[in-house]
Amino acid sequence: MTFNSFDFHRDIEKGIRIAGFKEPSPIQQEAIPIIQDGYDLIGQAHTGTGKTAAFGLPILDKIAKGEIERALVITPTRELATQVSDELYHLGRFAGIRTLSVYGGVGYGRQIALIHKGVQIVVATPGRLKDLYQKGKIDVFNPEMVVLDEADEMLDMGFLDDVREIFEYIPQNRQTLLFSATIPEPIKDLADTLLYKPEFISVVGEETTKNIDIDQLYYVINENQRDEAIVRLLESEEYDKALIFCRMKREVDRLSEHLEALGFNAAGLHGDIDQMERDSIVKSYRRGEIRILIATDVAARGLDIKNVTHVFNYHIPFDPQSYVHRIGRTGRAGKSGRAITLVTTEEFRELQRIRKEVGADMQLATLRVEGTIDPGSIKRIAEKLEITEIHPDVERVLAELSEMDQAIFIKKAISYIIGQEEFSGMARIGYDEEELKTMLDEYEREQSRNRSSKKRKRRR
Repeated sequence: MTFNSFDFHRDIEKGIRIAGFKEPSPIQQEAIPIIQDGYDLIGQAHTGTGKTAAFGLPILDKIAKGEIERALVITPTRELATQVSDELYHLGRFAGIRTLSVYGGVGYGRQIALIHKGVQIVVATPGRLKDLYQKGKIDVFNPEMVVLDEADEMLDMGFLDDVREIFEYIPQNRQTLLFSATIPEPIKDLADTLLYKPEFISVVGEETTKNIDIDQLYYVINENQRDEAIVRLLESEEYDKALIFCRMKREVDRLSEHLEALGFNAAGLHGDIDQMERDSIVKSYRRGEIRILIATDVAARGLDIKNVTHVFNYHIPFDPQSYVHRIGRTGRAGKSGRAITLVTTEEFRELQRIRKEVGADMQLATLRVEGTIDPGSIKRIAEKLEITEIHPDVERVLAELSEMDQAIFIKKAISYIIGQEEFSGMARIGYDEEELKTMLDEYEREQSRNRSSKKRKRRR
């Protein structure tokens, strides 16, 4: 099948051709004919499968052919709203179709003015859109088609009540499309309320949920090794774009500053960053001007960036679904990806739970780092210096080097010792299987001792 099979308007076909689309993806093959025929639709598909074009192309086609005048797309995040709006603009620009992204954190004026001027497609976040409708600012915008994109993300972020209220302002005579990676009960209930006899399609098969295109590794490290591990992995891995997930905003700030100070092309992204700066960071990352993005789960929701080759979990996520969402940022559109997770022995049991629940094929890994000294060697050097007796000819050597600065002399002497074969080994990131088993056994014994101690205290 090719895109010519859908009989799109010639200006839309030109947009498809310029965008470089060749063959429709599975979600596009299944969704586009249903949408063209006017049916409501529930589409189950992950981000990165081409679903924006799956709903966007038939909407643009209907506008270009004069079948409808306006459409609304509701997304969970500002970043996704901007992204979807940009894609629809580029696909529909030769037909003169105007799009607008509407979200909070910026002034109302321009958004309201452009809607009143007659933009055909509005891509909006729930909070700002509800506010505009409630205040009667956009009564003129009555869409004939409405899309709920990333519905399960809207559920996670607590937006479903806002979505229900928004639909009170939208005409009943409409075509409604809902797209979601998962279909939990609240999403089913929402669909039952808002959609009319919808068709259902799913391209989330067994091969998709197990991420067969993603090479999944984990390194078991000590807590104080996280920064060093990330740095060494970034130095050793060949990546186009890397995405590093942290649990908290302060970790994002600290790690991004640390990596930038070391010369990495990196930036941080979280909810407290000013909206204009957030937009600038995402655009720079999308264009490849920033190669490493450090983000929280919330900040990365809805981001669909091409050529993310590596995802790093600086900390293990809180739940299995978050792990799936995180690593799903790579290995898209038939390309391979790499997901690397850092865990301590205390977190290892949680990793095993995630591994089991999502059916992930994770491999234990270690990394040898050339040109560095492992802590054991440093300790041996110090011990060797302490017990070394002073050679009788040392004064003659010192006399020969009398003009050398004392601090430099000490550094050079130690460097000479390090250069000896005994200490030329490489540092290693991560414990191997045998070491991990020993550490886990010790951890279990420690936990058992702690439980026994608490029991004795309670009996007293």
